[in-house]
Amino acid sequence: MSKLGTLGARLHRGEVGYDFVKNRKIWYGISILITITAIVGLAVRGLNMGIEFQGGAVFTTPKNTSVSVAQAEEYAEEASGHDAIVQQLGDGSMRIQVAGIDTGAADRIKDSLAEDLKIDAEQINADLVGPSWGDQIADKAWQGLGIFMVLVVIYLAIAFEWRMALAAFVALIHDITITVGIYALVGFEVTPGTVIGLLTILGYSLYDTVVVFDSLKEQTRDITRQTRWTYSEIANRSINSTLVRSINTTVVALLPVAGLLFIGGGVLGAGMLNDISLSLFVGLAAGAYSSIFIATPLVADLKELEPPMKALKKRVLAKRAQAAAKGEPLDGSAEDTSAEDELDADADDEAPAVVGPRSQPASRARGRGRSSGKRR
Repeated sequence: MSKLGTLGARLHRGEVGYDFVKNRKIWYGISILITITAIVGLAVRGLNMGIEFQGGAVFTTPKNTSVSVAQAEEYAEEASGHDAIVQQLGDGSMRIQVAGIDTGAADRIKDSLAEDLKIDAEQINADLVGPSWGDQIADKAWQGLGIFMVLVVIYLAIAFEWRMALAAFVALIHDITITVGIYALVGFEVTPGTVIGLLTILGYSLYDTVVVFDSLKEQTRDITRQTRWTYSEIANRSINSTLVRSINTTVVALLPVAGLLFIGGGVLGAGMLNDISLSLFVGLAAGAYSSIFIATPLVADLKELEPPMKALKKRVLAKRAQAAAKGEPLDGSAEDTSAEDELDADADDEAPAVVGPRSQPASRARGRGRSSGKRR
């Protein structure tokens, strides 16, 4: 077995682990700081909305144009009087975007570009985009996001409980805010590809969260019938038991997205790949972070506000204090034998009396040092 597989097995069995829940205030603070930075960046710089949302024209030059991107951008801005975005495409052609112009201005800009670039105007392909199309995309995206959030909350509330649904909702808002804030800070253009990426990351983020929640639900079944662990401790065990799985799925998802972002967008200059891959890359990383450091610790905080969980925590701490006074281990690794003692007593009540040392009660055979026979 590989070292990572061995570590995953030890984490799953609880032999090793990191106390994520205990240090939750640190993670909350980091998330709040990142979120505030993203919101400030969004408020100060705003989003660089693509031409699909503003309206305008897109000019595509023929291959092997002799001018540079910077020079073409200067020509386009002089001809239009507006800011222009120029991208070098993989085949050697250039894509020139000018927002906020109408059909008449587009024809004039096309002729001016042809003259500056010293090519025939017929070789430049001009596409006009109306702002109403972008508005429709934005409206549909908001509708899809709203419907998705409502369905997620309903599903998690039914499959798990409302506290987990609330924690997952907070984690999703956290991921979207950070991703949108990164777009504002780096100045990447927001296009329909960006919207697709934002909607896609919600599923990835929710997947990691549900994996941990499912483990937590299984391990906290009949939790109040034992006195070994508090709810927060079991939540922490759930995170550790699924940690390697979450890391593996995130890394496997990030590798192809990183290829799209750094090779497809950076090296080959494919603009649409940049638009969708940046949102996926940031969203996947933020989703993995929030499922481990935000969602599950938040569930633990909400659950331990309940009276039964408060009572359980008091019993666990009282038992550990009693064990400490007797010099017994304090890490909760010893088995909780209260229920087993009751079962042993019942079994002894039903067992027939045996004269002589021919046999021993099951409780003594297990070597726990408890006396046999009925309890008085």
